[in-house]
Amino acid sequence: MAASLAFDTPDLATRVEALSPAEQDALPFGVIELDRNNVVLVYNATESRLSGYGKPIGKDFFEVSRSPNKEELKARILRAIESGNADLDFGWIGGLGKAERELRMRIQSSRRGGVWLFIERDEGKPRQARAS
Repeated sequence: MAASLAFDTPDLATRVEALSPAEQDALPFGVIELDRNNVVLVYNATESRLSGYGKPIGKDFFEVSRSPNKEELKARILRAIESGNADLDFGWIGGLGKAERELRMRIQSSRRGGVWLFIERDEGKPRQARAS
């Protein structure tokens, strides 16, 4: 099932929630689930590899992030959670270590009350992992 799941699937969150952790890890794009308090519940292997952040499960997503635009993203996510039925799709420029990197981000409601973040990058090359 995971192999046929595309980033543009309309009900992406529902489909991802039906996957096993191994199937989520096999997806070619980043998959992150945050609870209502921005705590990371799911962080797939693809996002871990391409972002350079490792697996920040149980941590506040925005405390871990070093993105210069994290407050704007946090505000978007808060509005999405408050809407009750989030389904956003937008482009994002930048990110840790590569200011010109283009990202496409989708945010959809999670059945656990938080949100899913799906991240597609302009390239498949991993960024340098940051020192712990």
